[in-house]
Amino acid sequence: MTVLTTEPDAVPAGEEAPDTGERHRLTAVTGLAALSLDAMASVAYGPEAIVLVLAAAGAQGLGFTLPVTLAIAVLLAVLVASYRQVIAAFPDGGGSYAVAKTYLGSRTSLVGAASLILDYVLNVAVAVTAGVAALTSAFPGLYGDRLWLCLAVLALITGINLRGIVESAKAFILPTVVFVGAIFVLIGAGLFRSEPVSTPTAAGHASVVAGNATGVGVLLLLKAFASGCSALTGVEAIANAVPSFRVPRVRRAQRAEVALGAVLGLMLIGLSVLIGRFHLQPVAGVTVLAQLADASLGHDWGFYVIQFATMILLALSANTSFGGLPVLLKLLARDNYAPHVFALKADRQVHRHGVLALAVVSAALLVFSGGDTNTLVPMFAIGVFVGFTIAQVGMVRHWRRERGRGWRGKVLLNGFGALLTGVSTVVVTASKFAEGAWLVVVALPLLVAAFVTVHRAYSRIGERLGLGRIPEPPHRDRSLVIVPVSSLSRLTSEALSAASSLGGEVRAVTVCYPDPEDRAQLDALERAWAEWNPGVPLVRLSCERRSLGRPIAAYVREMAAAMPGTRVTVLIPETEPERLWQRLLQNQRGAVVAHAVRRETDAVICRLRFRLLL
Repeated sequence: MTVLTTEPDAVPAGEEAPDTGERHRLTAVTGLAALSLDAMASVAYGPEAIVLVLAAAGAQGLGFTLPVTLAIAVLLAVLVASYRQVIAAFPDGGGSYAVAKTYLGSRTSLVGAASLILDYVLNVAVAVTAGVAALTSAFPGLYGDRLWLCLAVLALITGINLRGIVESAKAFILPTVVFVGAIFVLIGAGLFRSEPVSTPTAAGHASVVAGNATGVGVLLLLKAFASGCSALTGVEAIANAVPSFRVPRVRRAQRAEVALGAVLGLMLIGLSVLIGRFHLQPVAGVTVLAQLADASLGHDWGFYVIQFATMILLALSANTSFGGLPVLLKLLARDNYAPHVFALKADRQVHRHGVLALAVVSAALLVFSGGDTNTLVPMFAIGVFVGFTIAQVGMVRHWRRERGRGWRGKVLLNGFGALLTGVSTVVVTASKFAEGAWLVVVALPLLVAAFVTVHRAYSRIGERLGLGRIPEPPHRDRSLVIVPVSSLSRLTSEALSAASSLGGEVRAVTVCYPDPEDRAQLDALERAWAEWNPGVPLVRLSCERRSLGRPIAAYVREMAAAMPGTRVTVLIPETEPERLWQRLLQNQRGAVVAHAVRRETDAVICRLRFRLLL
């Protein structure tokens, strides 16, 4: 079934369609601000996730922080290289969904899409709750209101994105620059120190390093690697939202992807080097990033800049989902796997329905979790690793089919990436299954089943409508127009004039109830009608119950049966006041009649709007 969108017509390969909305699209810099906040903010919890796992092996295990981080940096480089290729091969966006659809089949592509949708939704919930958690840590008195704070932050981000992705990018450039700059200042200052400047943040807090440390085995390192890979969430967002960039889209998106990989990799490696240099150990109630800020900059204004910048960026990192998910839903809608309303685009290049759907589902998750980050984190990052793996495997098939220059090296690169992300998917799912990851495992097939159901429904609709086939030539049927009336007025005259203009026979109908007062009103209407004599008969419809729509629907069915081959139209006259609040004064009779006729008959419904200038 086709989708009506505002997208430009198809153009030859290699050319860009003219687009008058380019000013509402992203540059490489604004794209980095709008679509990389998730990945940037992950340095606040990625290194900490590694350290918390390695702490089970004591000080010896913590010594593997840098090697594990370097392995993650290697995977990051593989993913960035791979997604640069995905951007070039699939300039319409969609990421793993687009790759899998072309090279791995529709079912696999739906798994990729479902995994990305789950990750995007969870990213919003986790980002908002993590940012609010940082705020309530600084101001404990707000802890009881954390759910309302989460919903307020979500409403703010949603409102900004409804104004356009460029507007959100402009709003988030400054926080991104401050955060990245502060992290690099922290790293630079720390590299010139041989020992911590101060440690008051961690003082008095219990260490979480295991007293009876275990050995450093392969499984522990794999678990640390998989946990640290949470820092890679958001790497795919730019490839999913290529259509949001300005011309030339591919080149700008690739530049943003490379910049994201470079900045994120340097921050992760730099923080891990400092963790080893200062021999930091994770402690309860204090983040590793806070300890590093203390050790490198001292417990003064620099420390608080790091904390507040982290808090703000964590909360705003939800914007990555608002940039990527609406584009993905547009592609699903275009392929008939999601409601077509998600393919509609408002002004400022906003897929408004996708933005609102993401906001509503994320708000439900926030209410479900009570604004608690720990409830949501175990479910986070699994979906994105499924998408990573699918995209890598799909690109392997892409290079094997294309066999262009250097294709073997690219196959090895993507194959190695698929192996790493596949192992990470299994390890993360297994280690967090009992903590809540089982919900993702259950939700993934349910979402795929929903896509399939929607696609089947659109297929049946398309078959019934004969889409893609030349229809029979139009012909003129006999016409009967039925006009419900309750009194004589200018509205009645306008309605009968419009009905007569449609051609064919016109009948006015009015519903009669057994109450004496109602019968008196009907008698008065019939006398006035006879005196007016509009040339249209007035038909009395008796009804024992005080129902308005059902008697009219029954009369329409009766006429359709008595006059086969006749096109029955119900023209419903309604007033439309000048001001919105005045519509609350209307009796909604027209809506009641339209609902009954639509539900019980196949008649054409016309709603005549008579504008009132008060």
